Amino acid sequence: MSLFDQKSLLMSIHPFDLLGEREIEKLMAQMDIAYYPKETVLINPRVRAESLYIIIKGIVNESVEGELQNVYGESDSFDANSLIYGNTQSTFSVAEDLICYELPKESFLNLLQDVESFQNYFMQDFITKHQSLKERQHQNELTPFMVSRVDEIYLHAPCFVDASTPIKDALRQMANQNANVVLVKKEDRIGIVTDTNLREKLLLSDKSRNDPIGEIATFGLITIERSDFLFNALLLFTKHGVKRLVVTENDAIIGILEQFDLLSHFANHTHLIAASIERSRSIDELQSAQRSLTHLVRSLTSKGVKVRYVSKLVSELNAKTYRKVFEMVVPQPLQHKCALIIMGSEGRAEQILRTDQDNALIIRDDEDIKAFEPYMTQLNNYLLQLGFPACNGNVMVSNPYWRRNVSGYKKLISGWVDTLNEESLMGLSIFLDAHCVAGDCELLLECRSYLDEHFEGRSDILAHAAKAALAFETPLSLIGSFILGRAEHGSEFDIKKGGIFAIVHGIRVLSLEHKIGTTNTTERIKELNNKGIFDREFANELIEAYDTLLSIRLRFILGQKQRSDQYNYVNPKMLSKPERDLLKDAFKIVNTFKKFLTYHFHLGMVV
Repeated sequence: MSLFDQKSLLMSIHPFDLLGEREIEKLMAQMDIAYYPKETVLINPRVRAESLYIIIKGIVNESVEGELQNVYGESDSFDANSLIYGNTQSTFSVAEDLICYELPKESFLNLLQDVESFQNYFMQDFITKHQSLKERQHQNELTPFMVSRVDEIYLHAPCFVDASTPIKDALRQMANQNANVVLVKKEDRIGIVTDTNLREKLLLSDKSRNDPIGEIATFGLITIERSDFLFNALLLFTKHGVKRLVVTENDAIIGILEQFDLLSHFANHTHLIAASIERSRSIDELQSAQRSLTHLVRSLTSKGVKVRYVSKLVSELNAKTYRKVFEMVVPQPLQHKCALIIMGSEGRAEQILRTDQDNALIIRDDEDIKAFEPYMTQLNNYLLQLGFPACNGNVMVSNPYWRRNVSGYKKLISGWVDTLNEESLMGLSIFLDAHCVAGDCELLLECRSYLDEHFEGRSDILAHAAKAALAFETPLSLIGSFILGRAEHGSEFDIKKGGIFAIVHGIRVLSLEHKIGTTNTTERIKELNNKGIFDREFANELIEAYDTLLSIRLRFILGQKQRSDQYNYVNPKMLSKPERDLLKDAFKIVNTFKKFLTYHFHLGMVV
């Protein structure tokens, strides 16, 4: 291997990539390249480490008292802990002929002392190291803001009036259309009337409200095409010192771009989307408001915002959409006689991009259930138009099974508890994540209280429910490699079945046992920690592992060119080495959690 190749290899390995070229060259002068045949023992409790090993080729196994703990391959390093603390309980042995760099102990310890970023990497705990790796990953990603286009942002509908229209009538039309400006048509020209025009040419002059609007308009519009880049719009705002641009398509005016909206978009356009949802008066307007959601997810994740925070923002925006559709569809007198609830990932505030609908309706006992049927059918149809796919299991308000009065739900809950079959456990799991988004939310609280009462002291039912968390194998072998699928998924694994489901469902059942009302998985883990079910360290590791699984899943979802039913599958070869390490550690935490569930609920005794 040439010196150039050695340097390139070293600079590609984290955390050596944090070092400058001069530091790398200094290290190379201190390192040796060594060869060890298979079965050579490099380090054990009686043989102290004298070097940091960096693998060029080969495999090394780490075991404790004969039990395999880790497998190290190309570009991995070991064992920093032995060098730092002077001892180890592990045995490191060569599993395949090894070619490696050896960095002497003294050089390694000097590097720790001299380079803070290097010290941080090797001496951080699990949580801090994961967070550092994630921040580094996000810093290396290209932000999508620079290539965002005008048609990806909310545009205000134009309000047109004729130049001869009296000012007061034009302002009334402007108010009726909820517009911020008026576009004035005068023969073959179009002008604009803004708050500045009104202040300077109406309030501070002798103009009358009955004068034609054309007399106070400014002609010579500053326009931008809807297909142009938002960055160019920012340049136009800066160049001309204006607060809004007229957006065109094929020379036709289609909307108004406000400077405030653009700045909100570049910073975090959640507020903009929320405002446009609130202003919507039709499904078409809601559709326009929804188009920015995917861009919001991409922009926030590219900035390094944790997935759990992104999902909360998106879930809140989706809840606003549900509420708006509910208000559009259900007559006012009936809106407070029922509760619209969402379940599944949306109910847990963990949905990033839209998956199947999971919604239900709880109706007051003294109301006619059939009276709500046509409105709920329309509600599901509208949601379909807005991009919320129909639920394959038909868990939707259009299905009578999920449209009942309070007494009906109490009877359903009793049936779930008494039956304990697969269908009952599925229904129970879905309902445990229920969250009210519109109507009388006290109806859901009454049903949830009834459910909690039925599980008081029922450890047998809780154990049966918890066992489902062990239904799928974690895709990590004993030697630390990923277990891939078969046939068409021979190079992938299902990250939801392999890790996400175990955490979500296990935490869900523990929350039921301890009467925790919140539905978000991360918040449930925190509450379980507060009740002493987990210690703080394990709770933090579980949260970090869950965030890692969701982050990697989201990356593959966003990487798809179109919606697919295969969005849970991950190809580990498409991940960087730090990402693979994060994922492996996350799966180890999942396995630890499964062992906890087995012990806590005595699942070895459950048939």
